Amino acid sequence: MTLTRRATIAALAAFIATAGWAQGGEAKFPHKPVTLVVPYAAGGGTDIVGRLMAQKLTELWGQSVMVENRTGANGVIGSSYVAKAAPDGHTLLLVVGSHAINPVLMKSMPYDTAHAFTPVTNIASSPMVLVAAMNGPYKTLNDVVKAARSEELAVGYSEGQTRLTGELIRQSGHLKLSGVPYKGGAPIMVDIIGGHLPLGVTSVLTALPHVRSGALRVVGVAADQRMAIFPDAMTFKEAGLKEVESLNWYGMFGPANMPAAIVTRINDDLRKVAADPAVVKQMDAQGAQLVLTPPAEFRRFLAGETEKWSLVAQRGGIQPE
Repeated sequence: MTLTRRATIAALAAFIATAGWAQGGEAKFPHKPVTLVVPYAAGGGTDIVGRLMAQKLTELWGQSVMVENRTGANGVIGSSYVAKAAPDGHTLLLVVGSHAINPVLMKSMPYDTAHAFTPVTNIASSPMVLVAAMNGPYKTLNDVVKAARSEELAVGYSEGQTRLTGELIRQSGHLKLSGVPYKGGAPIMVDIIGGHLPLGVTSVLTALPHVRSGALRVVGVAADQRMAIFPDAMTFKEAGLKEVESLNWYGMFGPANMPAAIVTRINDDLRKVAADPAVVKQMDAQGAQLVLTPPAEFRRFLAGETEKWSLVAQRGGIQPE
C-alpha cells in the first residue's frame, strides 16, 4: 500500500469517526468495548497502571475497557498494532518513556513515532533510580560519585531508557562508569544482591520489592526532589550532577487523526479517574506521581524527550541498532 493511499484511508477514517461523534454527541463514545493495548508483559509496571485505568474507565463509561498485552521489540509490536487501528478512540495504547527513545536507538521502525499516534495524556511518572546492594560499599550517591572518579564501575541496564540514563549519569559527572546490558530489570537486581554487579539503573517499581525486603538500597534519584518512599536517597542534583533527570512516564495514545472531541473526552475522564483517592493511593504505593497533562502539552513533552535523549546518545557515541 502506498503512503498516499494510507494517508487517504486514515483521513477518511478520521472523517467517519468525527461525523459519528457529531451526530450522536458524547453518547457515541464509547459505543462498544474499548481495547487498551499494553505492549509489555503482564504484571509489569505499565500493565499494573493500565489495568487500574481500565477498571476505572469501565466504571465511568459503562463499557468494558479490556487490557491486551502485545509484547515485543521494547513496545514496538503493540504500538504498531495501535498505529494501524481505526482512529475512533476504541483502540488505545499505554506506553512508557521508551516510546520516545525507540526512534533514537532503533535503526528501523514500522511507523513514524512522531506522526503515527495521537497523544492523549501523560498519566503518571516516576524517576529512574540508581540502586546498590544494602550490604555493599556504596551507602550514598556521594560514595558512588567519589569511587567512579577514581575507578571503573559497572552499571547494569535493561532497556533504552535505563541505558541512556546511565550514560547521562556518566556524562554529567565525568564518571568512570561502564554499562552492562541485561535482558530485564529482575536479573540486574539478582546480580547486585549476589555481589556480582555493583550498581544498576532501573525503575522504581522494579527496585521497590528488594528495597522493602532490605536487600537493596536506592542511592540516587533522577528527579528534582527526593521521593517520599526513599527519603534517604539523594537526587543527582544534590550530588552535583545537575543534568540528570530521567522520568519513567506512563502515557496514553490513540492512532493518528483521532477527533479532538474524543481525545478531550478521554483526557477529561482520566482526570476524573486520577481524582479518586483510591487511585492516588495505589499510584503513591508504586512511587508514581499522577500528572494528567493536556494533549498539546504532552505532545511538546514527547518532542523534548526525543531531542534530549538524542543528544545524550550522540555525545556517548551510541548508534541506532
